[in-house]
Amino acid sequence: MITFVLGGARSGKSALAERLAAASARDGSGGVESSNVEDSGIENRGVVTYVATMIIGDDVVLAERVAAHRARRPPDWATVEAGADLPDVIETLSGTVLLDSLGPWIAAQPDFAVDADALCAALARRSGDTIVVSDEVGLGVYPATDLGGAFRDALGTLNQAVAAVADRVLLTVAGRVVTLDRPPDR
Repeated sequence: MITFVLGGARSGKSALAERLAAASARDGSGGVESSNVEDSGIENRGVVTYVATMIIGDDVVLAERVAAHRARRPPDWATVEAGADLPDVIETLSGTVLLDSLGPWIAAQPDFAVDADALCAALARRSGDTIVVSDEVGLGVYPATDLGGAFRDALGTLNQAVAAVADRVLLTVAGRVVTLDRPPDR
């Protein structure tokens, strides 16, 4: 199952995604059918892999925010850092995966160019539960720069692509959760 969690800054999206990942791992299979676990010889019970896309660099404030996120997560969760190779990384992981988040992945790529098709295909091929987090950028003020507008457009387009392959899409606003319906057939 692919769950897509969207929200603005400080909306509660990451905390919600962490709760969903923990619940998925507790269900006994980590999102993988038990017959697949037995056949593969892989033990997925309780496994959560947190996939980080943010490059911290020398930003002290950002490092503090990342540390706060890490402190919230259970110590037995694995962490994998991914860059442009995100689709390949996602495809190699078993068990429950929490991908947080798409904005930094786009921001780190030249001209904000990412392979959305490859990411969506990798998400769709996974047998374990995947929770994907992203910023909802369409509700904010209009970016003051061309670069800001290009980022907003690139992330908005990627968000639509991921939402199209997701089994459920959740929007967080002020710590509250709204389930978004699929659009009517055109």
